[in-house]
Amino acid sequence: LSHHIISCQCTEKSTCAHTLPLRSNRKALTMKFSWLVIWAGTLLLSPVTADCNITSQTVTCDESGKNLSNIPNTLFQNVTKLNLKNNDITLKDIDTQILQSFINLIELYLNENVITVLNNNSFCNLTKLLILDISNNRISTVQKAAFAGLSQLSELNLSYNMITQLDSDVFISLKSLTVLNLQCNILKSFNLKSSFKLNRIILAENPWTCSCELLDLQIWLTASNVTMENENSTTCTFPNTREKCSIKMAAIQPADCKIEEVSLKNAVTSTSAIKLKSSALLTALTPNNITGNNRTHAELPLLGKSWTFLAGVLGFVLSTTLLIFTAIKCPTWYHYLLSYSHRRLEENDPEMFDQEFSADMNYFPTQSGTNDEEPIVIFEKIHAFVPGEDGFIEDKYID
Repeated sequence: LSHHIISCQCTEKSTCAHTLPLRSNRKALTMKFSWLVIWAGTLLLSPVTADCNITSQTVTCDESGKNLSNIPNTLFQNVTKLNLKNNDITLKDIDTQILQSFINLIELYLNENVITVLNNNSFCNLTKLLILDISNNRISTVQKAAFAGLSQLSELNLSYNMITQLDSDVFISLKSLTVLNLQCNILKSFNLKSSFKLNRIILAENPWTCSCELLDLQIWLTASNVTMENENSTTCTFPNTREKCSIKMAAIQPADCKIEEVSLKNAVTSTSAIKLKSSALLTALTPNNITGNNRTHAELPLLGKSWTFLAGVLGFVLSTTLLIFTAIKCPTWYHYLLSYSHRRLEENDPEMFDQEFSADMNYFPTQSGTNDEEPIVIFEKIHAFVPGEDGFIEDKYID
């Protein structure tokens, strides 16, 4: 009996020992299946992140050649290398906002897109960025603060664009820049400050004008330890006497540039003197003082807006019009006044009476049957004075 009990106990123990591994295997398979479902769902819901390679140190996302018009906002926030080559990105404000979220970005490739303008603060939050490639675009304008915030940037590629002019202040914030590529643009001159430090620079295939405007660049290339790559293809295109001559070795005489600078300054000085004299003359003619904060400031009035000038013009016009009107109407007034320049006739004027009497005698004929010695004279009162009137005798001359 005891042997039987022992054998039964051994049988039960062996059965339990076999069932424990089976249960643990089932749990492991269930966990693996659930992780597989989650991973597959992530790939289906986020197809953009499927091209991102995640390692222990880097997150590399390749979004090249997908005809993207904007930078995708479904990428991992901790991406360190982003390749957006060969798309239709224009780098608008929305793209700039998306880029600012990639604070761990080290390499950014935006080459072969359709970017035309690099606005201010386009990469301001990418403080860890080391490589920036914006080549093969249509960039014609680079604003002054386009690369603000890129204090760690060491390599900048702006080749194969349409840049015609670059201000030296554009690169002030790039304290760590060592490689600058400006190949194949439309640069004729480029002024770099002596404090600008580079190891390599590429300036080939630009229409350089080897004149005084290029003297600063030539001095900088000679004085600094920078290596100019493709020096044989970095040549002058103007003037013809220096064509196909390296911009580093072109004969640009500093003395000639100083003479031109002095003549330019003299021209500017003479122009300024003329402007100053004209301004002083305007001030003397039309002073307009404004007093405020215990200070008196003289303002130069604008010609044509001064009240004195306007009053003078109006006075001249009115006086000229009045003179012309007077000259036209003067003969009419003269004849009008002359027609009333007669004298007052007296009532008992003897001359007037004799003239009228003799006229009346000649007018009336003698009657027949009378004696010549005794003529009959008929008196007729021609002019009668009517008391109570204005006291003037009618003058037939007026009629």
